[in-house]
Amino acid sequence: MNQKQIEKEIKSLKRRNKHVEGGKAWETSLTRRILLALFTYLAIGFYLDIINVINPWLNAIVPAIAFMLSTLTLPFFKKIWINKFYKR
Repeated sequence: MNQKQIEKEIKSLKRRNKHVEGGKAWETSLTRRILLALFTYLAIGFYLDIINVINPWLNAIVPAIAFMLSTLTLPFFKKIWINKFYKR
């Protein structure tokens, strides 16, 4: 492999790493969690409204909050799972 090929490969790896790091940052971001909770709330609210549930928008809060809580606790359980079950 010559010098130009090595430099090209390094640039490619740096671009890939930057992309992967951005994806990881997005997965754990507060913005993502808030958007997921909002979209969950809206989807459930519209569904409950369509099927004529009393107070659909108030009732949609519970699943949205439950979803938000589950996303907040997942990193804790992920760490346990990795330490207990994913030993290489």
